[in-house]
Amino acid sequence: MKAFMDRDFLLQSDTAKTLYHSYAGDMPVIDYHCHVSPAEIAQNRGFENLAQIWLGGDHYKWRIVRASGEDERLITGDSTDYEKFLAFARALPKAVGNPVYQWTHLELRRYFDCDLIISPATADEIWKHCNDRLKGGGFNVRDIIRRSRVEAIATTDDPTDTLEWHKAIAEDSAFETKVVPAFRPDKAVNIEKPEFKEYIEKLGRSAGVAIRTLDDLYAALVNRLDFFDKMGCRASDHGLDYVPFAQDAQEDAPKLFARAMGGGSLTASETDAYKTALLLFFGREYAKRGWVMQLHYGAQRNVNSAMFARLGPDTGYDAISARDCSRNIARLLDALESKDELPKTVLYSLNPNDDVMLVSICGCFMRGGTLCKVQHGSAWWFNDTKAGMENQLAALASRGLLSGFIGMLTDSRSFLCYTRHEYFRRILCNVIGAWVENGEYPADMETLGGIVRDISYNNTKNYFGF
Repeated sequence: MKAFMDRDFLLQSDTAKTLYHSYAGDMPVIDYHCHVSPAEIAQNRGFENLAQIWLGGDHYKWRIVRASGEDERLITGDSTDYEKFLAFARALPKAVGNPVYQWTHLELRRYFDCDLIISPATADEIWKHCNDRLKGGGFNVRDIIRRSRVEAIATTDDPTDTLEWHKAIAEDSAFETKVVPAFRPDKAVNIEKPEFKEYIEKLGRSAGVAIRTLDDLYAALVNRLDFFDKMGCRASDHGLDYVPFAQDAQEDAPKLFARAMGGGSLTASETDAYKTALLLFFGREYAKRGWVMQLHYGAQRNVNSAMFARLGPDTGYDAISARDCSRNIARLLDALESKDELPKTVLYSLNPNDDVMLVSICGCFMRGGTLCKVQHGSAWWFNDTKAGMENQLAALASRGLLSGFIGMLTDSRSFLCYTRHEYFRRILCNVIGAWVENGEYPADMETLGGIVRDISYNNTKNYFGF
C-alpha cells in the first residue's frame, strides 16, 4: 500500500517521478487568473488564526461542510473562527475522492510543516500547531507568495477600478512578485441586469465621458483599456453564462443600448445581439494591444435563490450549465479572424463535455507567429479535480498540441491555493509518464522534461508576456 501523500504523491511510474522531481516541480508559478485581493497584497495582510487563512471566502470548502450537514452558522454565520474550523474538521474526513481533501492536506504540509491527518481527533492539535506558526511570523500575504515561488499574479478587476493598490505594489521595490490587473468588463456587457444603467453611468464617471450613445460607451471603455494597459494589464477575463452570437449585432447594438439606457426592455435575441457587439468590440481592442482574451462560460449562477438573497454571489450556490455554445464560439472567433482582429484567446467551459469540442475549434484558428494562439483553457472550477485535469489533458493531447498548453491557474481567492499548481504538475507528469511506460512515446527525457517545464511555466510567460 502506498503511503498517503508521500514524496511521490500521484506519481505512479518512474518516468512520472523523474519528470516531476527533475523538471516540473521546481518551476516558478505564474498565476494568470485568480481572484485574490490586490489590496491585501499591497497592505501585506496578516491572519489571526487558521480559519481566517484557510476558510475565509473558500466556497469549495463551504460546499463540503454544507453537504456534511453542518449548520450555515458554522460556515458563513456568526460562530467563532474556532467553531468554523471544528465544523470543517468534522466534514473533511467524509470527502473521500474530493480534491479539496488533498489540496487541504497539501496546504497543511507545504505551509505549516504539519503532516497530521485532519479529523475531529486531531483538530485541536492542528489548530494549536498552525496558530503557533502564524504567531511566529512568516505568514503575511507576501511571505506566502514568496514561499510559493510566485513570479507573477494577474488579479481580476472591474474597468471602473482606480487600480491604486496595483500602483502601490508596483512602486514597492521590496516586493519582487509582479502583480498586474486583468480587465473584467462583465457589468458593461450584461445589459439585461437591473443595475446596468447605473453601472454605465459609473463607468462614464471613471473615464470622464458622458455616456449617451454606444459610441460614447466605446470611448469610455477605450479610455479604461488604455489605463489598464499602462498599469501592466495583459489579459481580459469574461464571465459568460453562455457565448452569444448574432449576425447583425454591430448594426443593431446602438439602438438596443439606447433603449436599455432609456429604461426599455430587450428580448433574449436582442440581448444576445448587444452582447455580441460588445465581444467583437473587445476582441478588436485586445488584438490592438496584444492582450489575451479569456472567455469563461457555462455556469448557472445563484441557482438557490433563497441562499443568494441571504448571502449574495460567490458563496457556493453555482452549478454547471449544459447549454451548447459550439456554433456561437466558432462564429465569434471567425468574425474576428476574418478581419485580422482575433486576439490570443483562451476558451474555458464549466461543462466537461465541451472539452473535445473546444479543442477542435481551437485548432481552426491557429496562426504562424504564436504557439497555440487559441487555447483550450485548463480544467476549471468543478473540473479542477484529478479526473477533470486528466480528461482535459487527454482531450488536448489527442486532438491538439499539448506541448503548447499554458497550464494551470488557481481561479481562487485564497493565498494558500498555490499548491494547486503542484497538484496539476504532478497529474501532468503522471499522465505523460503513463504514455512513456506504455510504449506510446519514447523515453526521451530531454524532450519530455522541456515539455513539462513549458506547460508548467514557460508557455504561460511567453503567451501573456509577463
